[in-house]
Amino acid sequence: MPGWTRRSTMAGLAAAATLTPAFARAATAPDFHDLAPRPPMGWNSWDSFAATINEAQAREIAAIMAEKLLPAGYDIFTVDIQWYEPGATGFEYRTGVELAMDGYGRLLPAPNRFPSATGGAGFRPLADMAHALGLRFGIHLMRGVPRLAADRNLPIAGTRHRCGDIADRVNVCSWNSDMYGVDMSKPGAQAYYDSVFRLIASWGVDFVKVDDISRPYHRNQPEIEAVRRAIDASGRPMVLSLSPGETPLSAADHVAAHANMWRISDDFWDEWPLLLAQFERLANWAPHRRRGAWPDADMLPLGLLALGERPTRFTPDEQRTMMTLWAIARSPLIMGGDLRALDPATLALLTNPGVIAVNQASEGGRQLFREGNRVGWAAREPRTGDIYLALFNLGDAPESISAPLAGLGLGEGAAVRDLWAGAPIATVRRTFGTTLPPHGAGLFRLSAV
Repeated sequence: MPGWTRRSTMAGLAAAATLTPAFARAATAPDFHDLAPRPPMGWNSWDSFAATINEAQAREIAAIMAEKLLPAGYDIFTVDIQWYEPGATGFEYRTGVELAMDGYGRLLPAPNRFPSATGGAGFRPLADMAHALGLRFGIHLMRGVPRLAADRNLPIAGTRHRCGDIADRVNVCSWNSDMYGVDMSKPGAQAYYDSVFRLIASWGVDFVKVDDISRPYHRNQPEIEAVRRAIDASGRPMVLSLSPGETPLSAADHVAAHANMWRISDDFWDEWPLLLAQFERLANWAPHRRRGAWPDADMLPLGLLALGERPTRFTPDEQRTMMTLWAIARSPLIMGGDLRALDPATLALLTNPGVIAVNQASEGGRQLFREGNRVGWAAREPRTGDIYLALFNLGDAPESISAPLAGLGLGEGAAVRDLWAGAPIATVRRTFGTTLPPHGAGLFRLSAV
């Protein structure tokens, strides 16, 4: 197909290696991109539990995940924000409260919520449980140093420096008061981050979502680099996710040289205008996607959400549109709903093998056209040269949408398979088209004949 060339991974990494001395020094180390050769897939506690998940819930969810989702490839189980807050109540954060923390200013699982963490075990017992199920274990971290640690001027492990000396009390999170930033120009700053990642490495953590770090991206760039160095020095491979968005396109090379995935928007929820906005963002980021470095459109708010208070507000057609867009754009697939209430329709949506294959193994996915309410994306199946075609109706009425085969590099004819239905539907000449419902989508595999 004209213009559809796959960027060499090694060439891309060589270009990225010129960005910072830190990355250049790490070039001889194992390549962290190898930890996520395909878009990560998993489950995260935020959409359904907010900051409140406890050990009993985590163990129950992990067991369901291993049974229902792991066979389809969802293998990263992540405990999201404030696992160190003993009295977390929901989506709102309490201020001025005691946090679980060691004598070196490193956050610990709150023992009243995670009883197995007592006696210095940390998250090791939960990680061991996840590993025994065949899952990888992930946690959420906030950028910076706990305010309590800085205000008490606790020592930094293995150094003569103290937490108060490295704290950046100006560049702080606007929506959570747990942390100060870290001033990376101060002695002991890197040592603090190193100490944190050594600790979580000892717990067996495989995935870490670092929050309040990619907005504003360029201001926080020194801390992003510090996190990369700390992971590399920790002795344990960890997939790195940066949050929240909107990561600017001007940071594309830098973020791909330091993280495995990064948010391209603020928190994504089950509202049509938010889904509509992801189309442009994913189209803009498509040229910057590369092996091991994935623009992240955020979690999938499906099923039971918001502390069990409501099901997703997306209609079935909107749910299919979201999954189709995430698949063709190769965004990470991270389920957010409560798996204890996983219904057959949601399970089928998440585990459709043809759709997952597009997300995990296609090449060159890009937007072909956007004409009014009609949107088309295409990607290539690398082994056969077949074309994946995603068609979307963004309007409020049914719409007929078509794409010429010549523009897909297929010549005069193609056999068409509906991936959502898992069945062949037609052999077409010159053009393939379909009628889609409002806010609906179709995903097809076209083979030249």
